[in-house]
Amino acid sequence: QISVLEMSHRSSDFRNIINNTECLLRQLLNIPENYKVLFLQGGGSGQFSAVPLNLIGLKKDMCADYLVTGIFSARAAKEAEKYGKVNMVHTELDRFTSIPGTSSWSLNPSASYVYICCNETAHGVEFNFIPDTKDVILVGDMTSNFLSRPIDVSKFGLIFAAAQKNIGCAGVTVVIVREDLLGNTLKEFSSTSNSVAFLSNLTSKYAYSVFCNLSQICLTDVECRSRMNIPFRIGKKGGDETLEKLFLDGASKLGMISLKGHRYRTLYKKIICGLHITFYTGSKETFHRCKARFCIFHIFIR
Repeated sequence: QISVLEMSHRSSDFRNIINNTECLLRQLLNIPENYKVLFLQGGGSGQFSAVPLNLIGLKKDMCADYLVTGIFSARAAKEAEKYGKVNMVHTELDRFTSIPGTSSWSLNPSASYVYICCNETAHGVEFNFIPDTKDVILVGDMTSNFLSRPIDVSKFGLIFAAAQKNIGCAGVTVVIVREDLLGNTLKEFSSTSNSVAFLSNLTSKYAYSVFCNLSQICLTDVECRSRMNIPFRIGKKGGDETLEKLFLDGASKLGMISLKGHRYRTLYKKIICGLHITFYTGSKETFHRCKARFCIFHIFIR
């Protein structure tokens, strides 16, 4: 026999294991049908980012309520500040030895969600009740008390738990999320159906405006020339190192870095370097224009 760590994740044996695991988990916690069970990587700390990335944009105020009762909820709140406004539900605690009474809480009805760490590992502080957050989604980090007692999953919009504390070995994080909360990533992440085609055309437009028919400087055949990565030389087909150095110096002044080509050995042990320009989709359109104009200037005018 072999362990699950040695199995192909595409094999029928592994699929049976993961499907059975989900079925058992649904039975143990009586998980409603409108909740998805996910098995993810990244640990509990990965969910410190994943939660706000997927939920903080649910409401226009881009705000989330955090109950900071220990170091793990404090870390989660700090991470969430990168993506929106974080409201501390109660005053800062001098020591993490208790959970402030609900009468002292200041919940924001405009918050996208309320976040709690159900059990603070380092401090031995555990919620013995499920907070009433009215109509605001409740998120629970249950990493260190998951499956230690029955819970009403329907009271939460999302529950996550890294396996290594209470249910298994390190390397997997269980996420239980209500279906209607899926697909709400921040607007910075495009979900429009034509966005990939648009970005592809944008990249091609500026890349090929300079390099499309320049067989004398491009190192690759036209038929298989990449739209994303273009190795080339300046001055002559084998390159002129003096001109290429001038090119790199000028590019650096414009904030264009890493244009020196990759060093590698061919079958005949010859090291190739030259220049290498990229048109990745993460770059702004104006930067693509700048690249194209700069290349035209140096290649044809200088």
